Amino acid sequence: MEHSNERIRVIVAKVGLDGHDRGVKIVARTLRDAGRDVIYTGLHRTPEEVVEAAIQEDVDVIGISILSGAHMTVFPRLVELLKARGADDILVVGGGVIPDDDLPKLRALGVREVMLQDTPPAAIVEMVRRVVAERGAR
Repeated sequence: MEHSNERIRVIVAKVGLDGHDRGVKIVARTLRDAGRDVIYTGLHRTPEEVVEAAIQEDVDVIGISILSGAHMTVFPRLVELLKARGADDILVVGGGVIPDDDLPKLRALGVREVMLQDTPPAAIVEMVRRVVAERGAR
């Protein structure tokens, strides 16, 4: 159960050419089952589309599932677009297939958390709760 009166709002997205969405759909369902408001954008979104949807939907967290190897392009672009729109209070998290060597680089770029593809669903729910609690109220 949430400790605040407001529910955590999350948008989950697949950016780029990656056509596999089974995992992201499981994550969306898991977060919904845990009481989160979840919007799934579908496949083949651009960073611009995801940021626009996140702002329009007033979400707390953008969750990007990436399996294509484009994470060092996609994540910095998302963070840059959020800053440009004055929406950098929206947290960016990611998951999927990302080499361990890139995790510190992504965090340094402003990605709040990265969960690899073998992360248990309960850990994803807890991570979203934790990063929103760490950010505090907007």
